[in-house]
This record gives sequence, C-alpha cells and structure tokens, in this order.
Amino acid sequence: MNGHLLRAALRLVADGVPVLPLRAGKLPFRNCPACARNACGGRPNMKTPGPCSCRQPCHGWAAATTDPHVLSSPTWAPAWRQAAAVAYHPGGAGVTVVDLDDPGAIQWARATLPVTRTVTTTRGEHWIYRGTMPSANAVRPGVDIKSLMQYARWLGKGVGATAALPDAVRALGVKDPSPARRAPQSLSVPLRGHGGECPHRTPAYLERGITMGVQRITEARSAVHATVYRTFLAVLSTHGRCGCLTDTHVTRLFTAAQAKGESPRHCTDAWTNALTTLGL
Repeated sequence: MNGHLLRAALRLVADGVPVLPLRAGKLPFRNCPACARNACGGRPNMKTPGPCSCRQPCHGWAAATTDPHVLSSPTWAPAWRQAAAVAYHPGGAGVTVVDLDDPGAIQWARATLPVTRTVTTTRGEHWIYRGTMPSANAVRPGVDIKSLMQYARWLGKGVGATAALPDAVRALGVKDPSPARRAPQSLSVPLRGHGGECPHRTPAYLERGITMGVQRITEARSAVHATVYRTFLAVLSTHGRCGCLTDTHVTRLFTAAQAKGESPRHCTDAWTNALTTLGL
C-alpha cells in the first residue's frame, strides 16, 4: 500500500477536504462491477461527493469522501495499493481551481486575475480561489476551471492567501449564447447601468476593471467573439447594477473588440446578451 498517499489523504480529510485516490495517468479508478454503467444509479447524478453504497472508490470525482473510516477501509485498500496520487473535490472543499497549463496561461493570469494562493504543477500552476462555480475545460488557451463535479490532483498547500473567487473567473465559465438567442438587431447603441451612486467601488477600481477588459480582448488569439462576450459579462456583473459605467467606458470596450475584427452589431449583441443574462 502507498502509505504516504493514504496518510496525506487522511490529513486532508481532517481539514474537511473530500479526497480520492488516483491511478497512474491522473485517472480515477473505474467503477466496480456492481456499479458498471451506473447500474447503481451513479454518484455523479446526485451532484455531491461521497462513497457509493458499494463502498468502493467508484464514480470519479464523486468518490471523494471526508470519512477517514472509508479511506482506511479494506474495500479501499486495493485502490491505495495501486494509487499514484491523491486528488480532491474542489467544489466540496469550497474552492475553485484555475488550472494554468503553460507559461502563456500563467502570464495571462498574472495580468488579469487577482493574486491568490498558488500551487506549482508539473506544467504550470493552480490558482485557488475561495468560492465555487461550475467546472469548465478550455475556457481559453491553456486554462481549465475545476470546482463543482470535478477533481484536481493534490500537490500541496501552495503559497499565498486564498482570495475570493472573482467575477472574471466566473465569466470564463459562461458560454457564448448561440446565434438563435441573440438580441434584435435594431439596438444600435451601448446601454449603461441602472443609475445611482456606486457605494462599493472606487473610480480606480472601475478604471482597472475597464483596462483589464480591454487588455483581455486585445490579447485574444482565438475565440474572439466568446472572449468579448465574457469580458462584457465580467464588467457588467461588477458594475452594471450601480450605474458607474458611462458611455466612455463602454466605448473603450467596443473599440477594443472592433479592433479584433468584431462588427459594431456583434458588439451590441454581445453587450445586450450579457445584460439579459444578468437580468439588467
């Protein structure tokens, strides 16, 4: 048995982190015969981690448990003998992992996202934020989001303080609306917020947000339309309800998008769809 992995798992469980063993290749263990093809109903269908009634480490991320007796049980012993790593369920631990797979992705994160706890990985870094969201793969080149209904390999506690999950990360997980859901084309001008003073944001905070949005659009090398929409969504989710956005701010975002090849109509559609998504 890989006793050091089991001991690491038990230490995590003591802190309330749901864990599971991984086999070689960073893969979860396959379902046991009783649970093959989800014959038992399937733990993922329940959208919560925890051992299946078979008491085996089945069902991928959903096998994660915080029960030390389950981890040390005879039914899990064969898995620990073959285990190559320990994984955890970020959503169950109340966190979101931004998985940065290459130097380009790390550079983007350093220029775009708030500083937070960072864990070095084989190829890049995990940036860990406090809060949960739906997981999503390939949200931009070299970037995956691991939170709810997903597992991440445990590579240590990392360094730095854990920051709150920012809107910029939440927006990455939002898919661009399909053309069938686009707004009517008669709208031709940007819309501003609902009006009123902003009690929780400073002018410098707003300026930084707009600058980061422009930079994110400008640096997009692919999926420009999706990047534009996600950027608009991130800006509006922070500033769209308090009225601090002006036409000047919106024009800066639209100008950056049009410089990347977006038409004025596409910019207006993306802005209107972001407003609709947020209920503004």
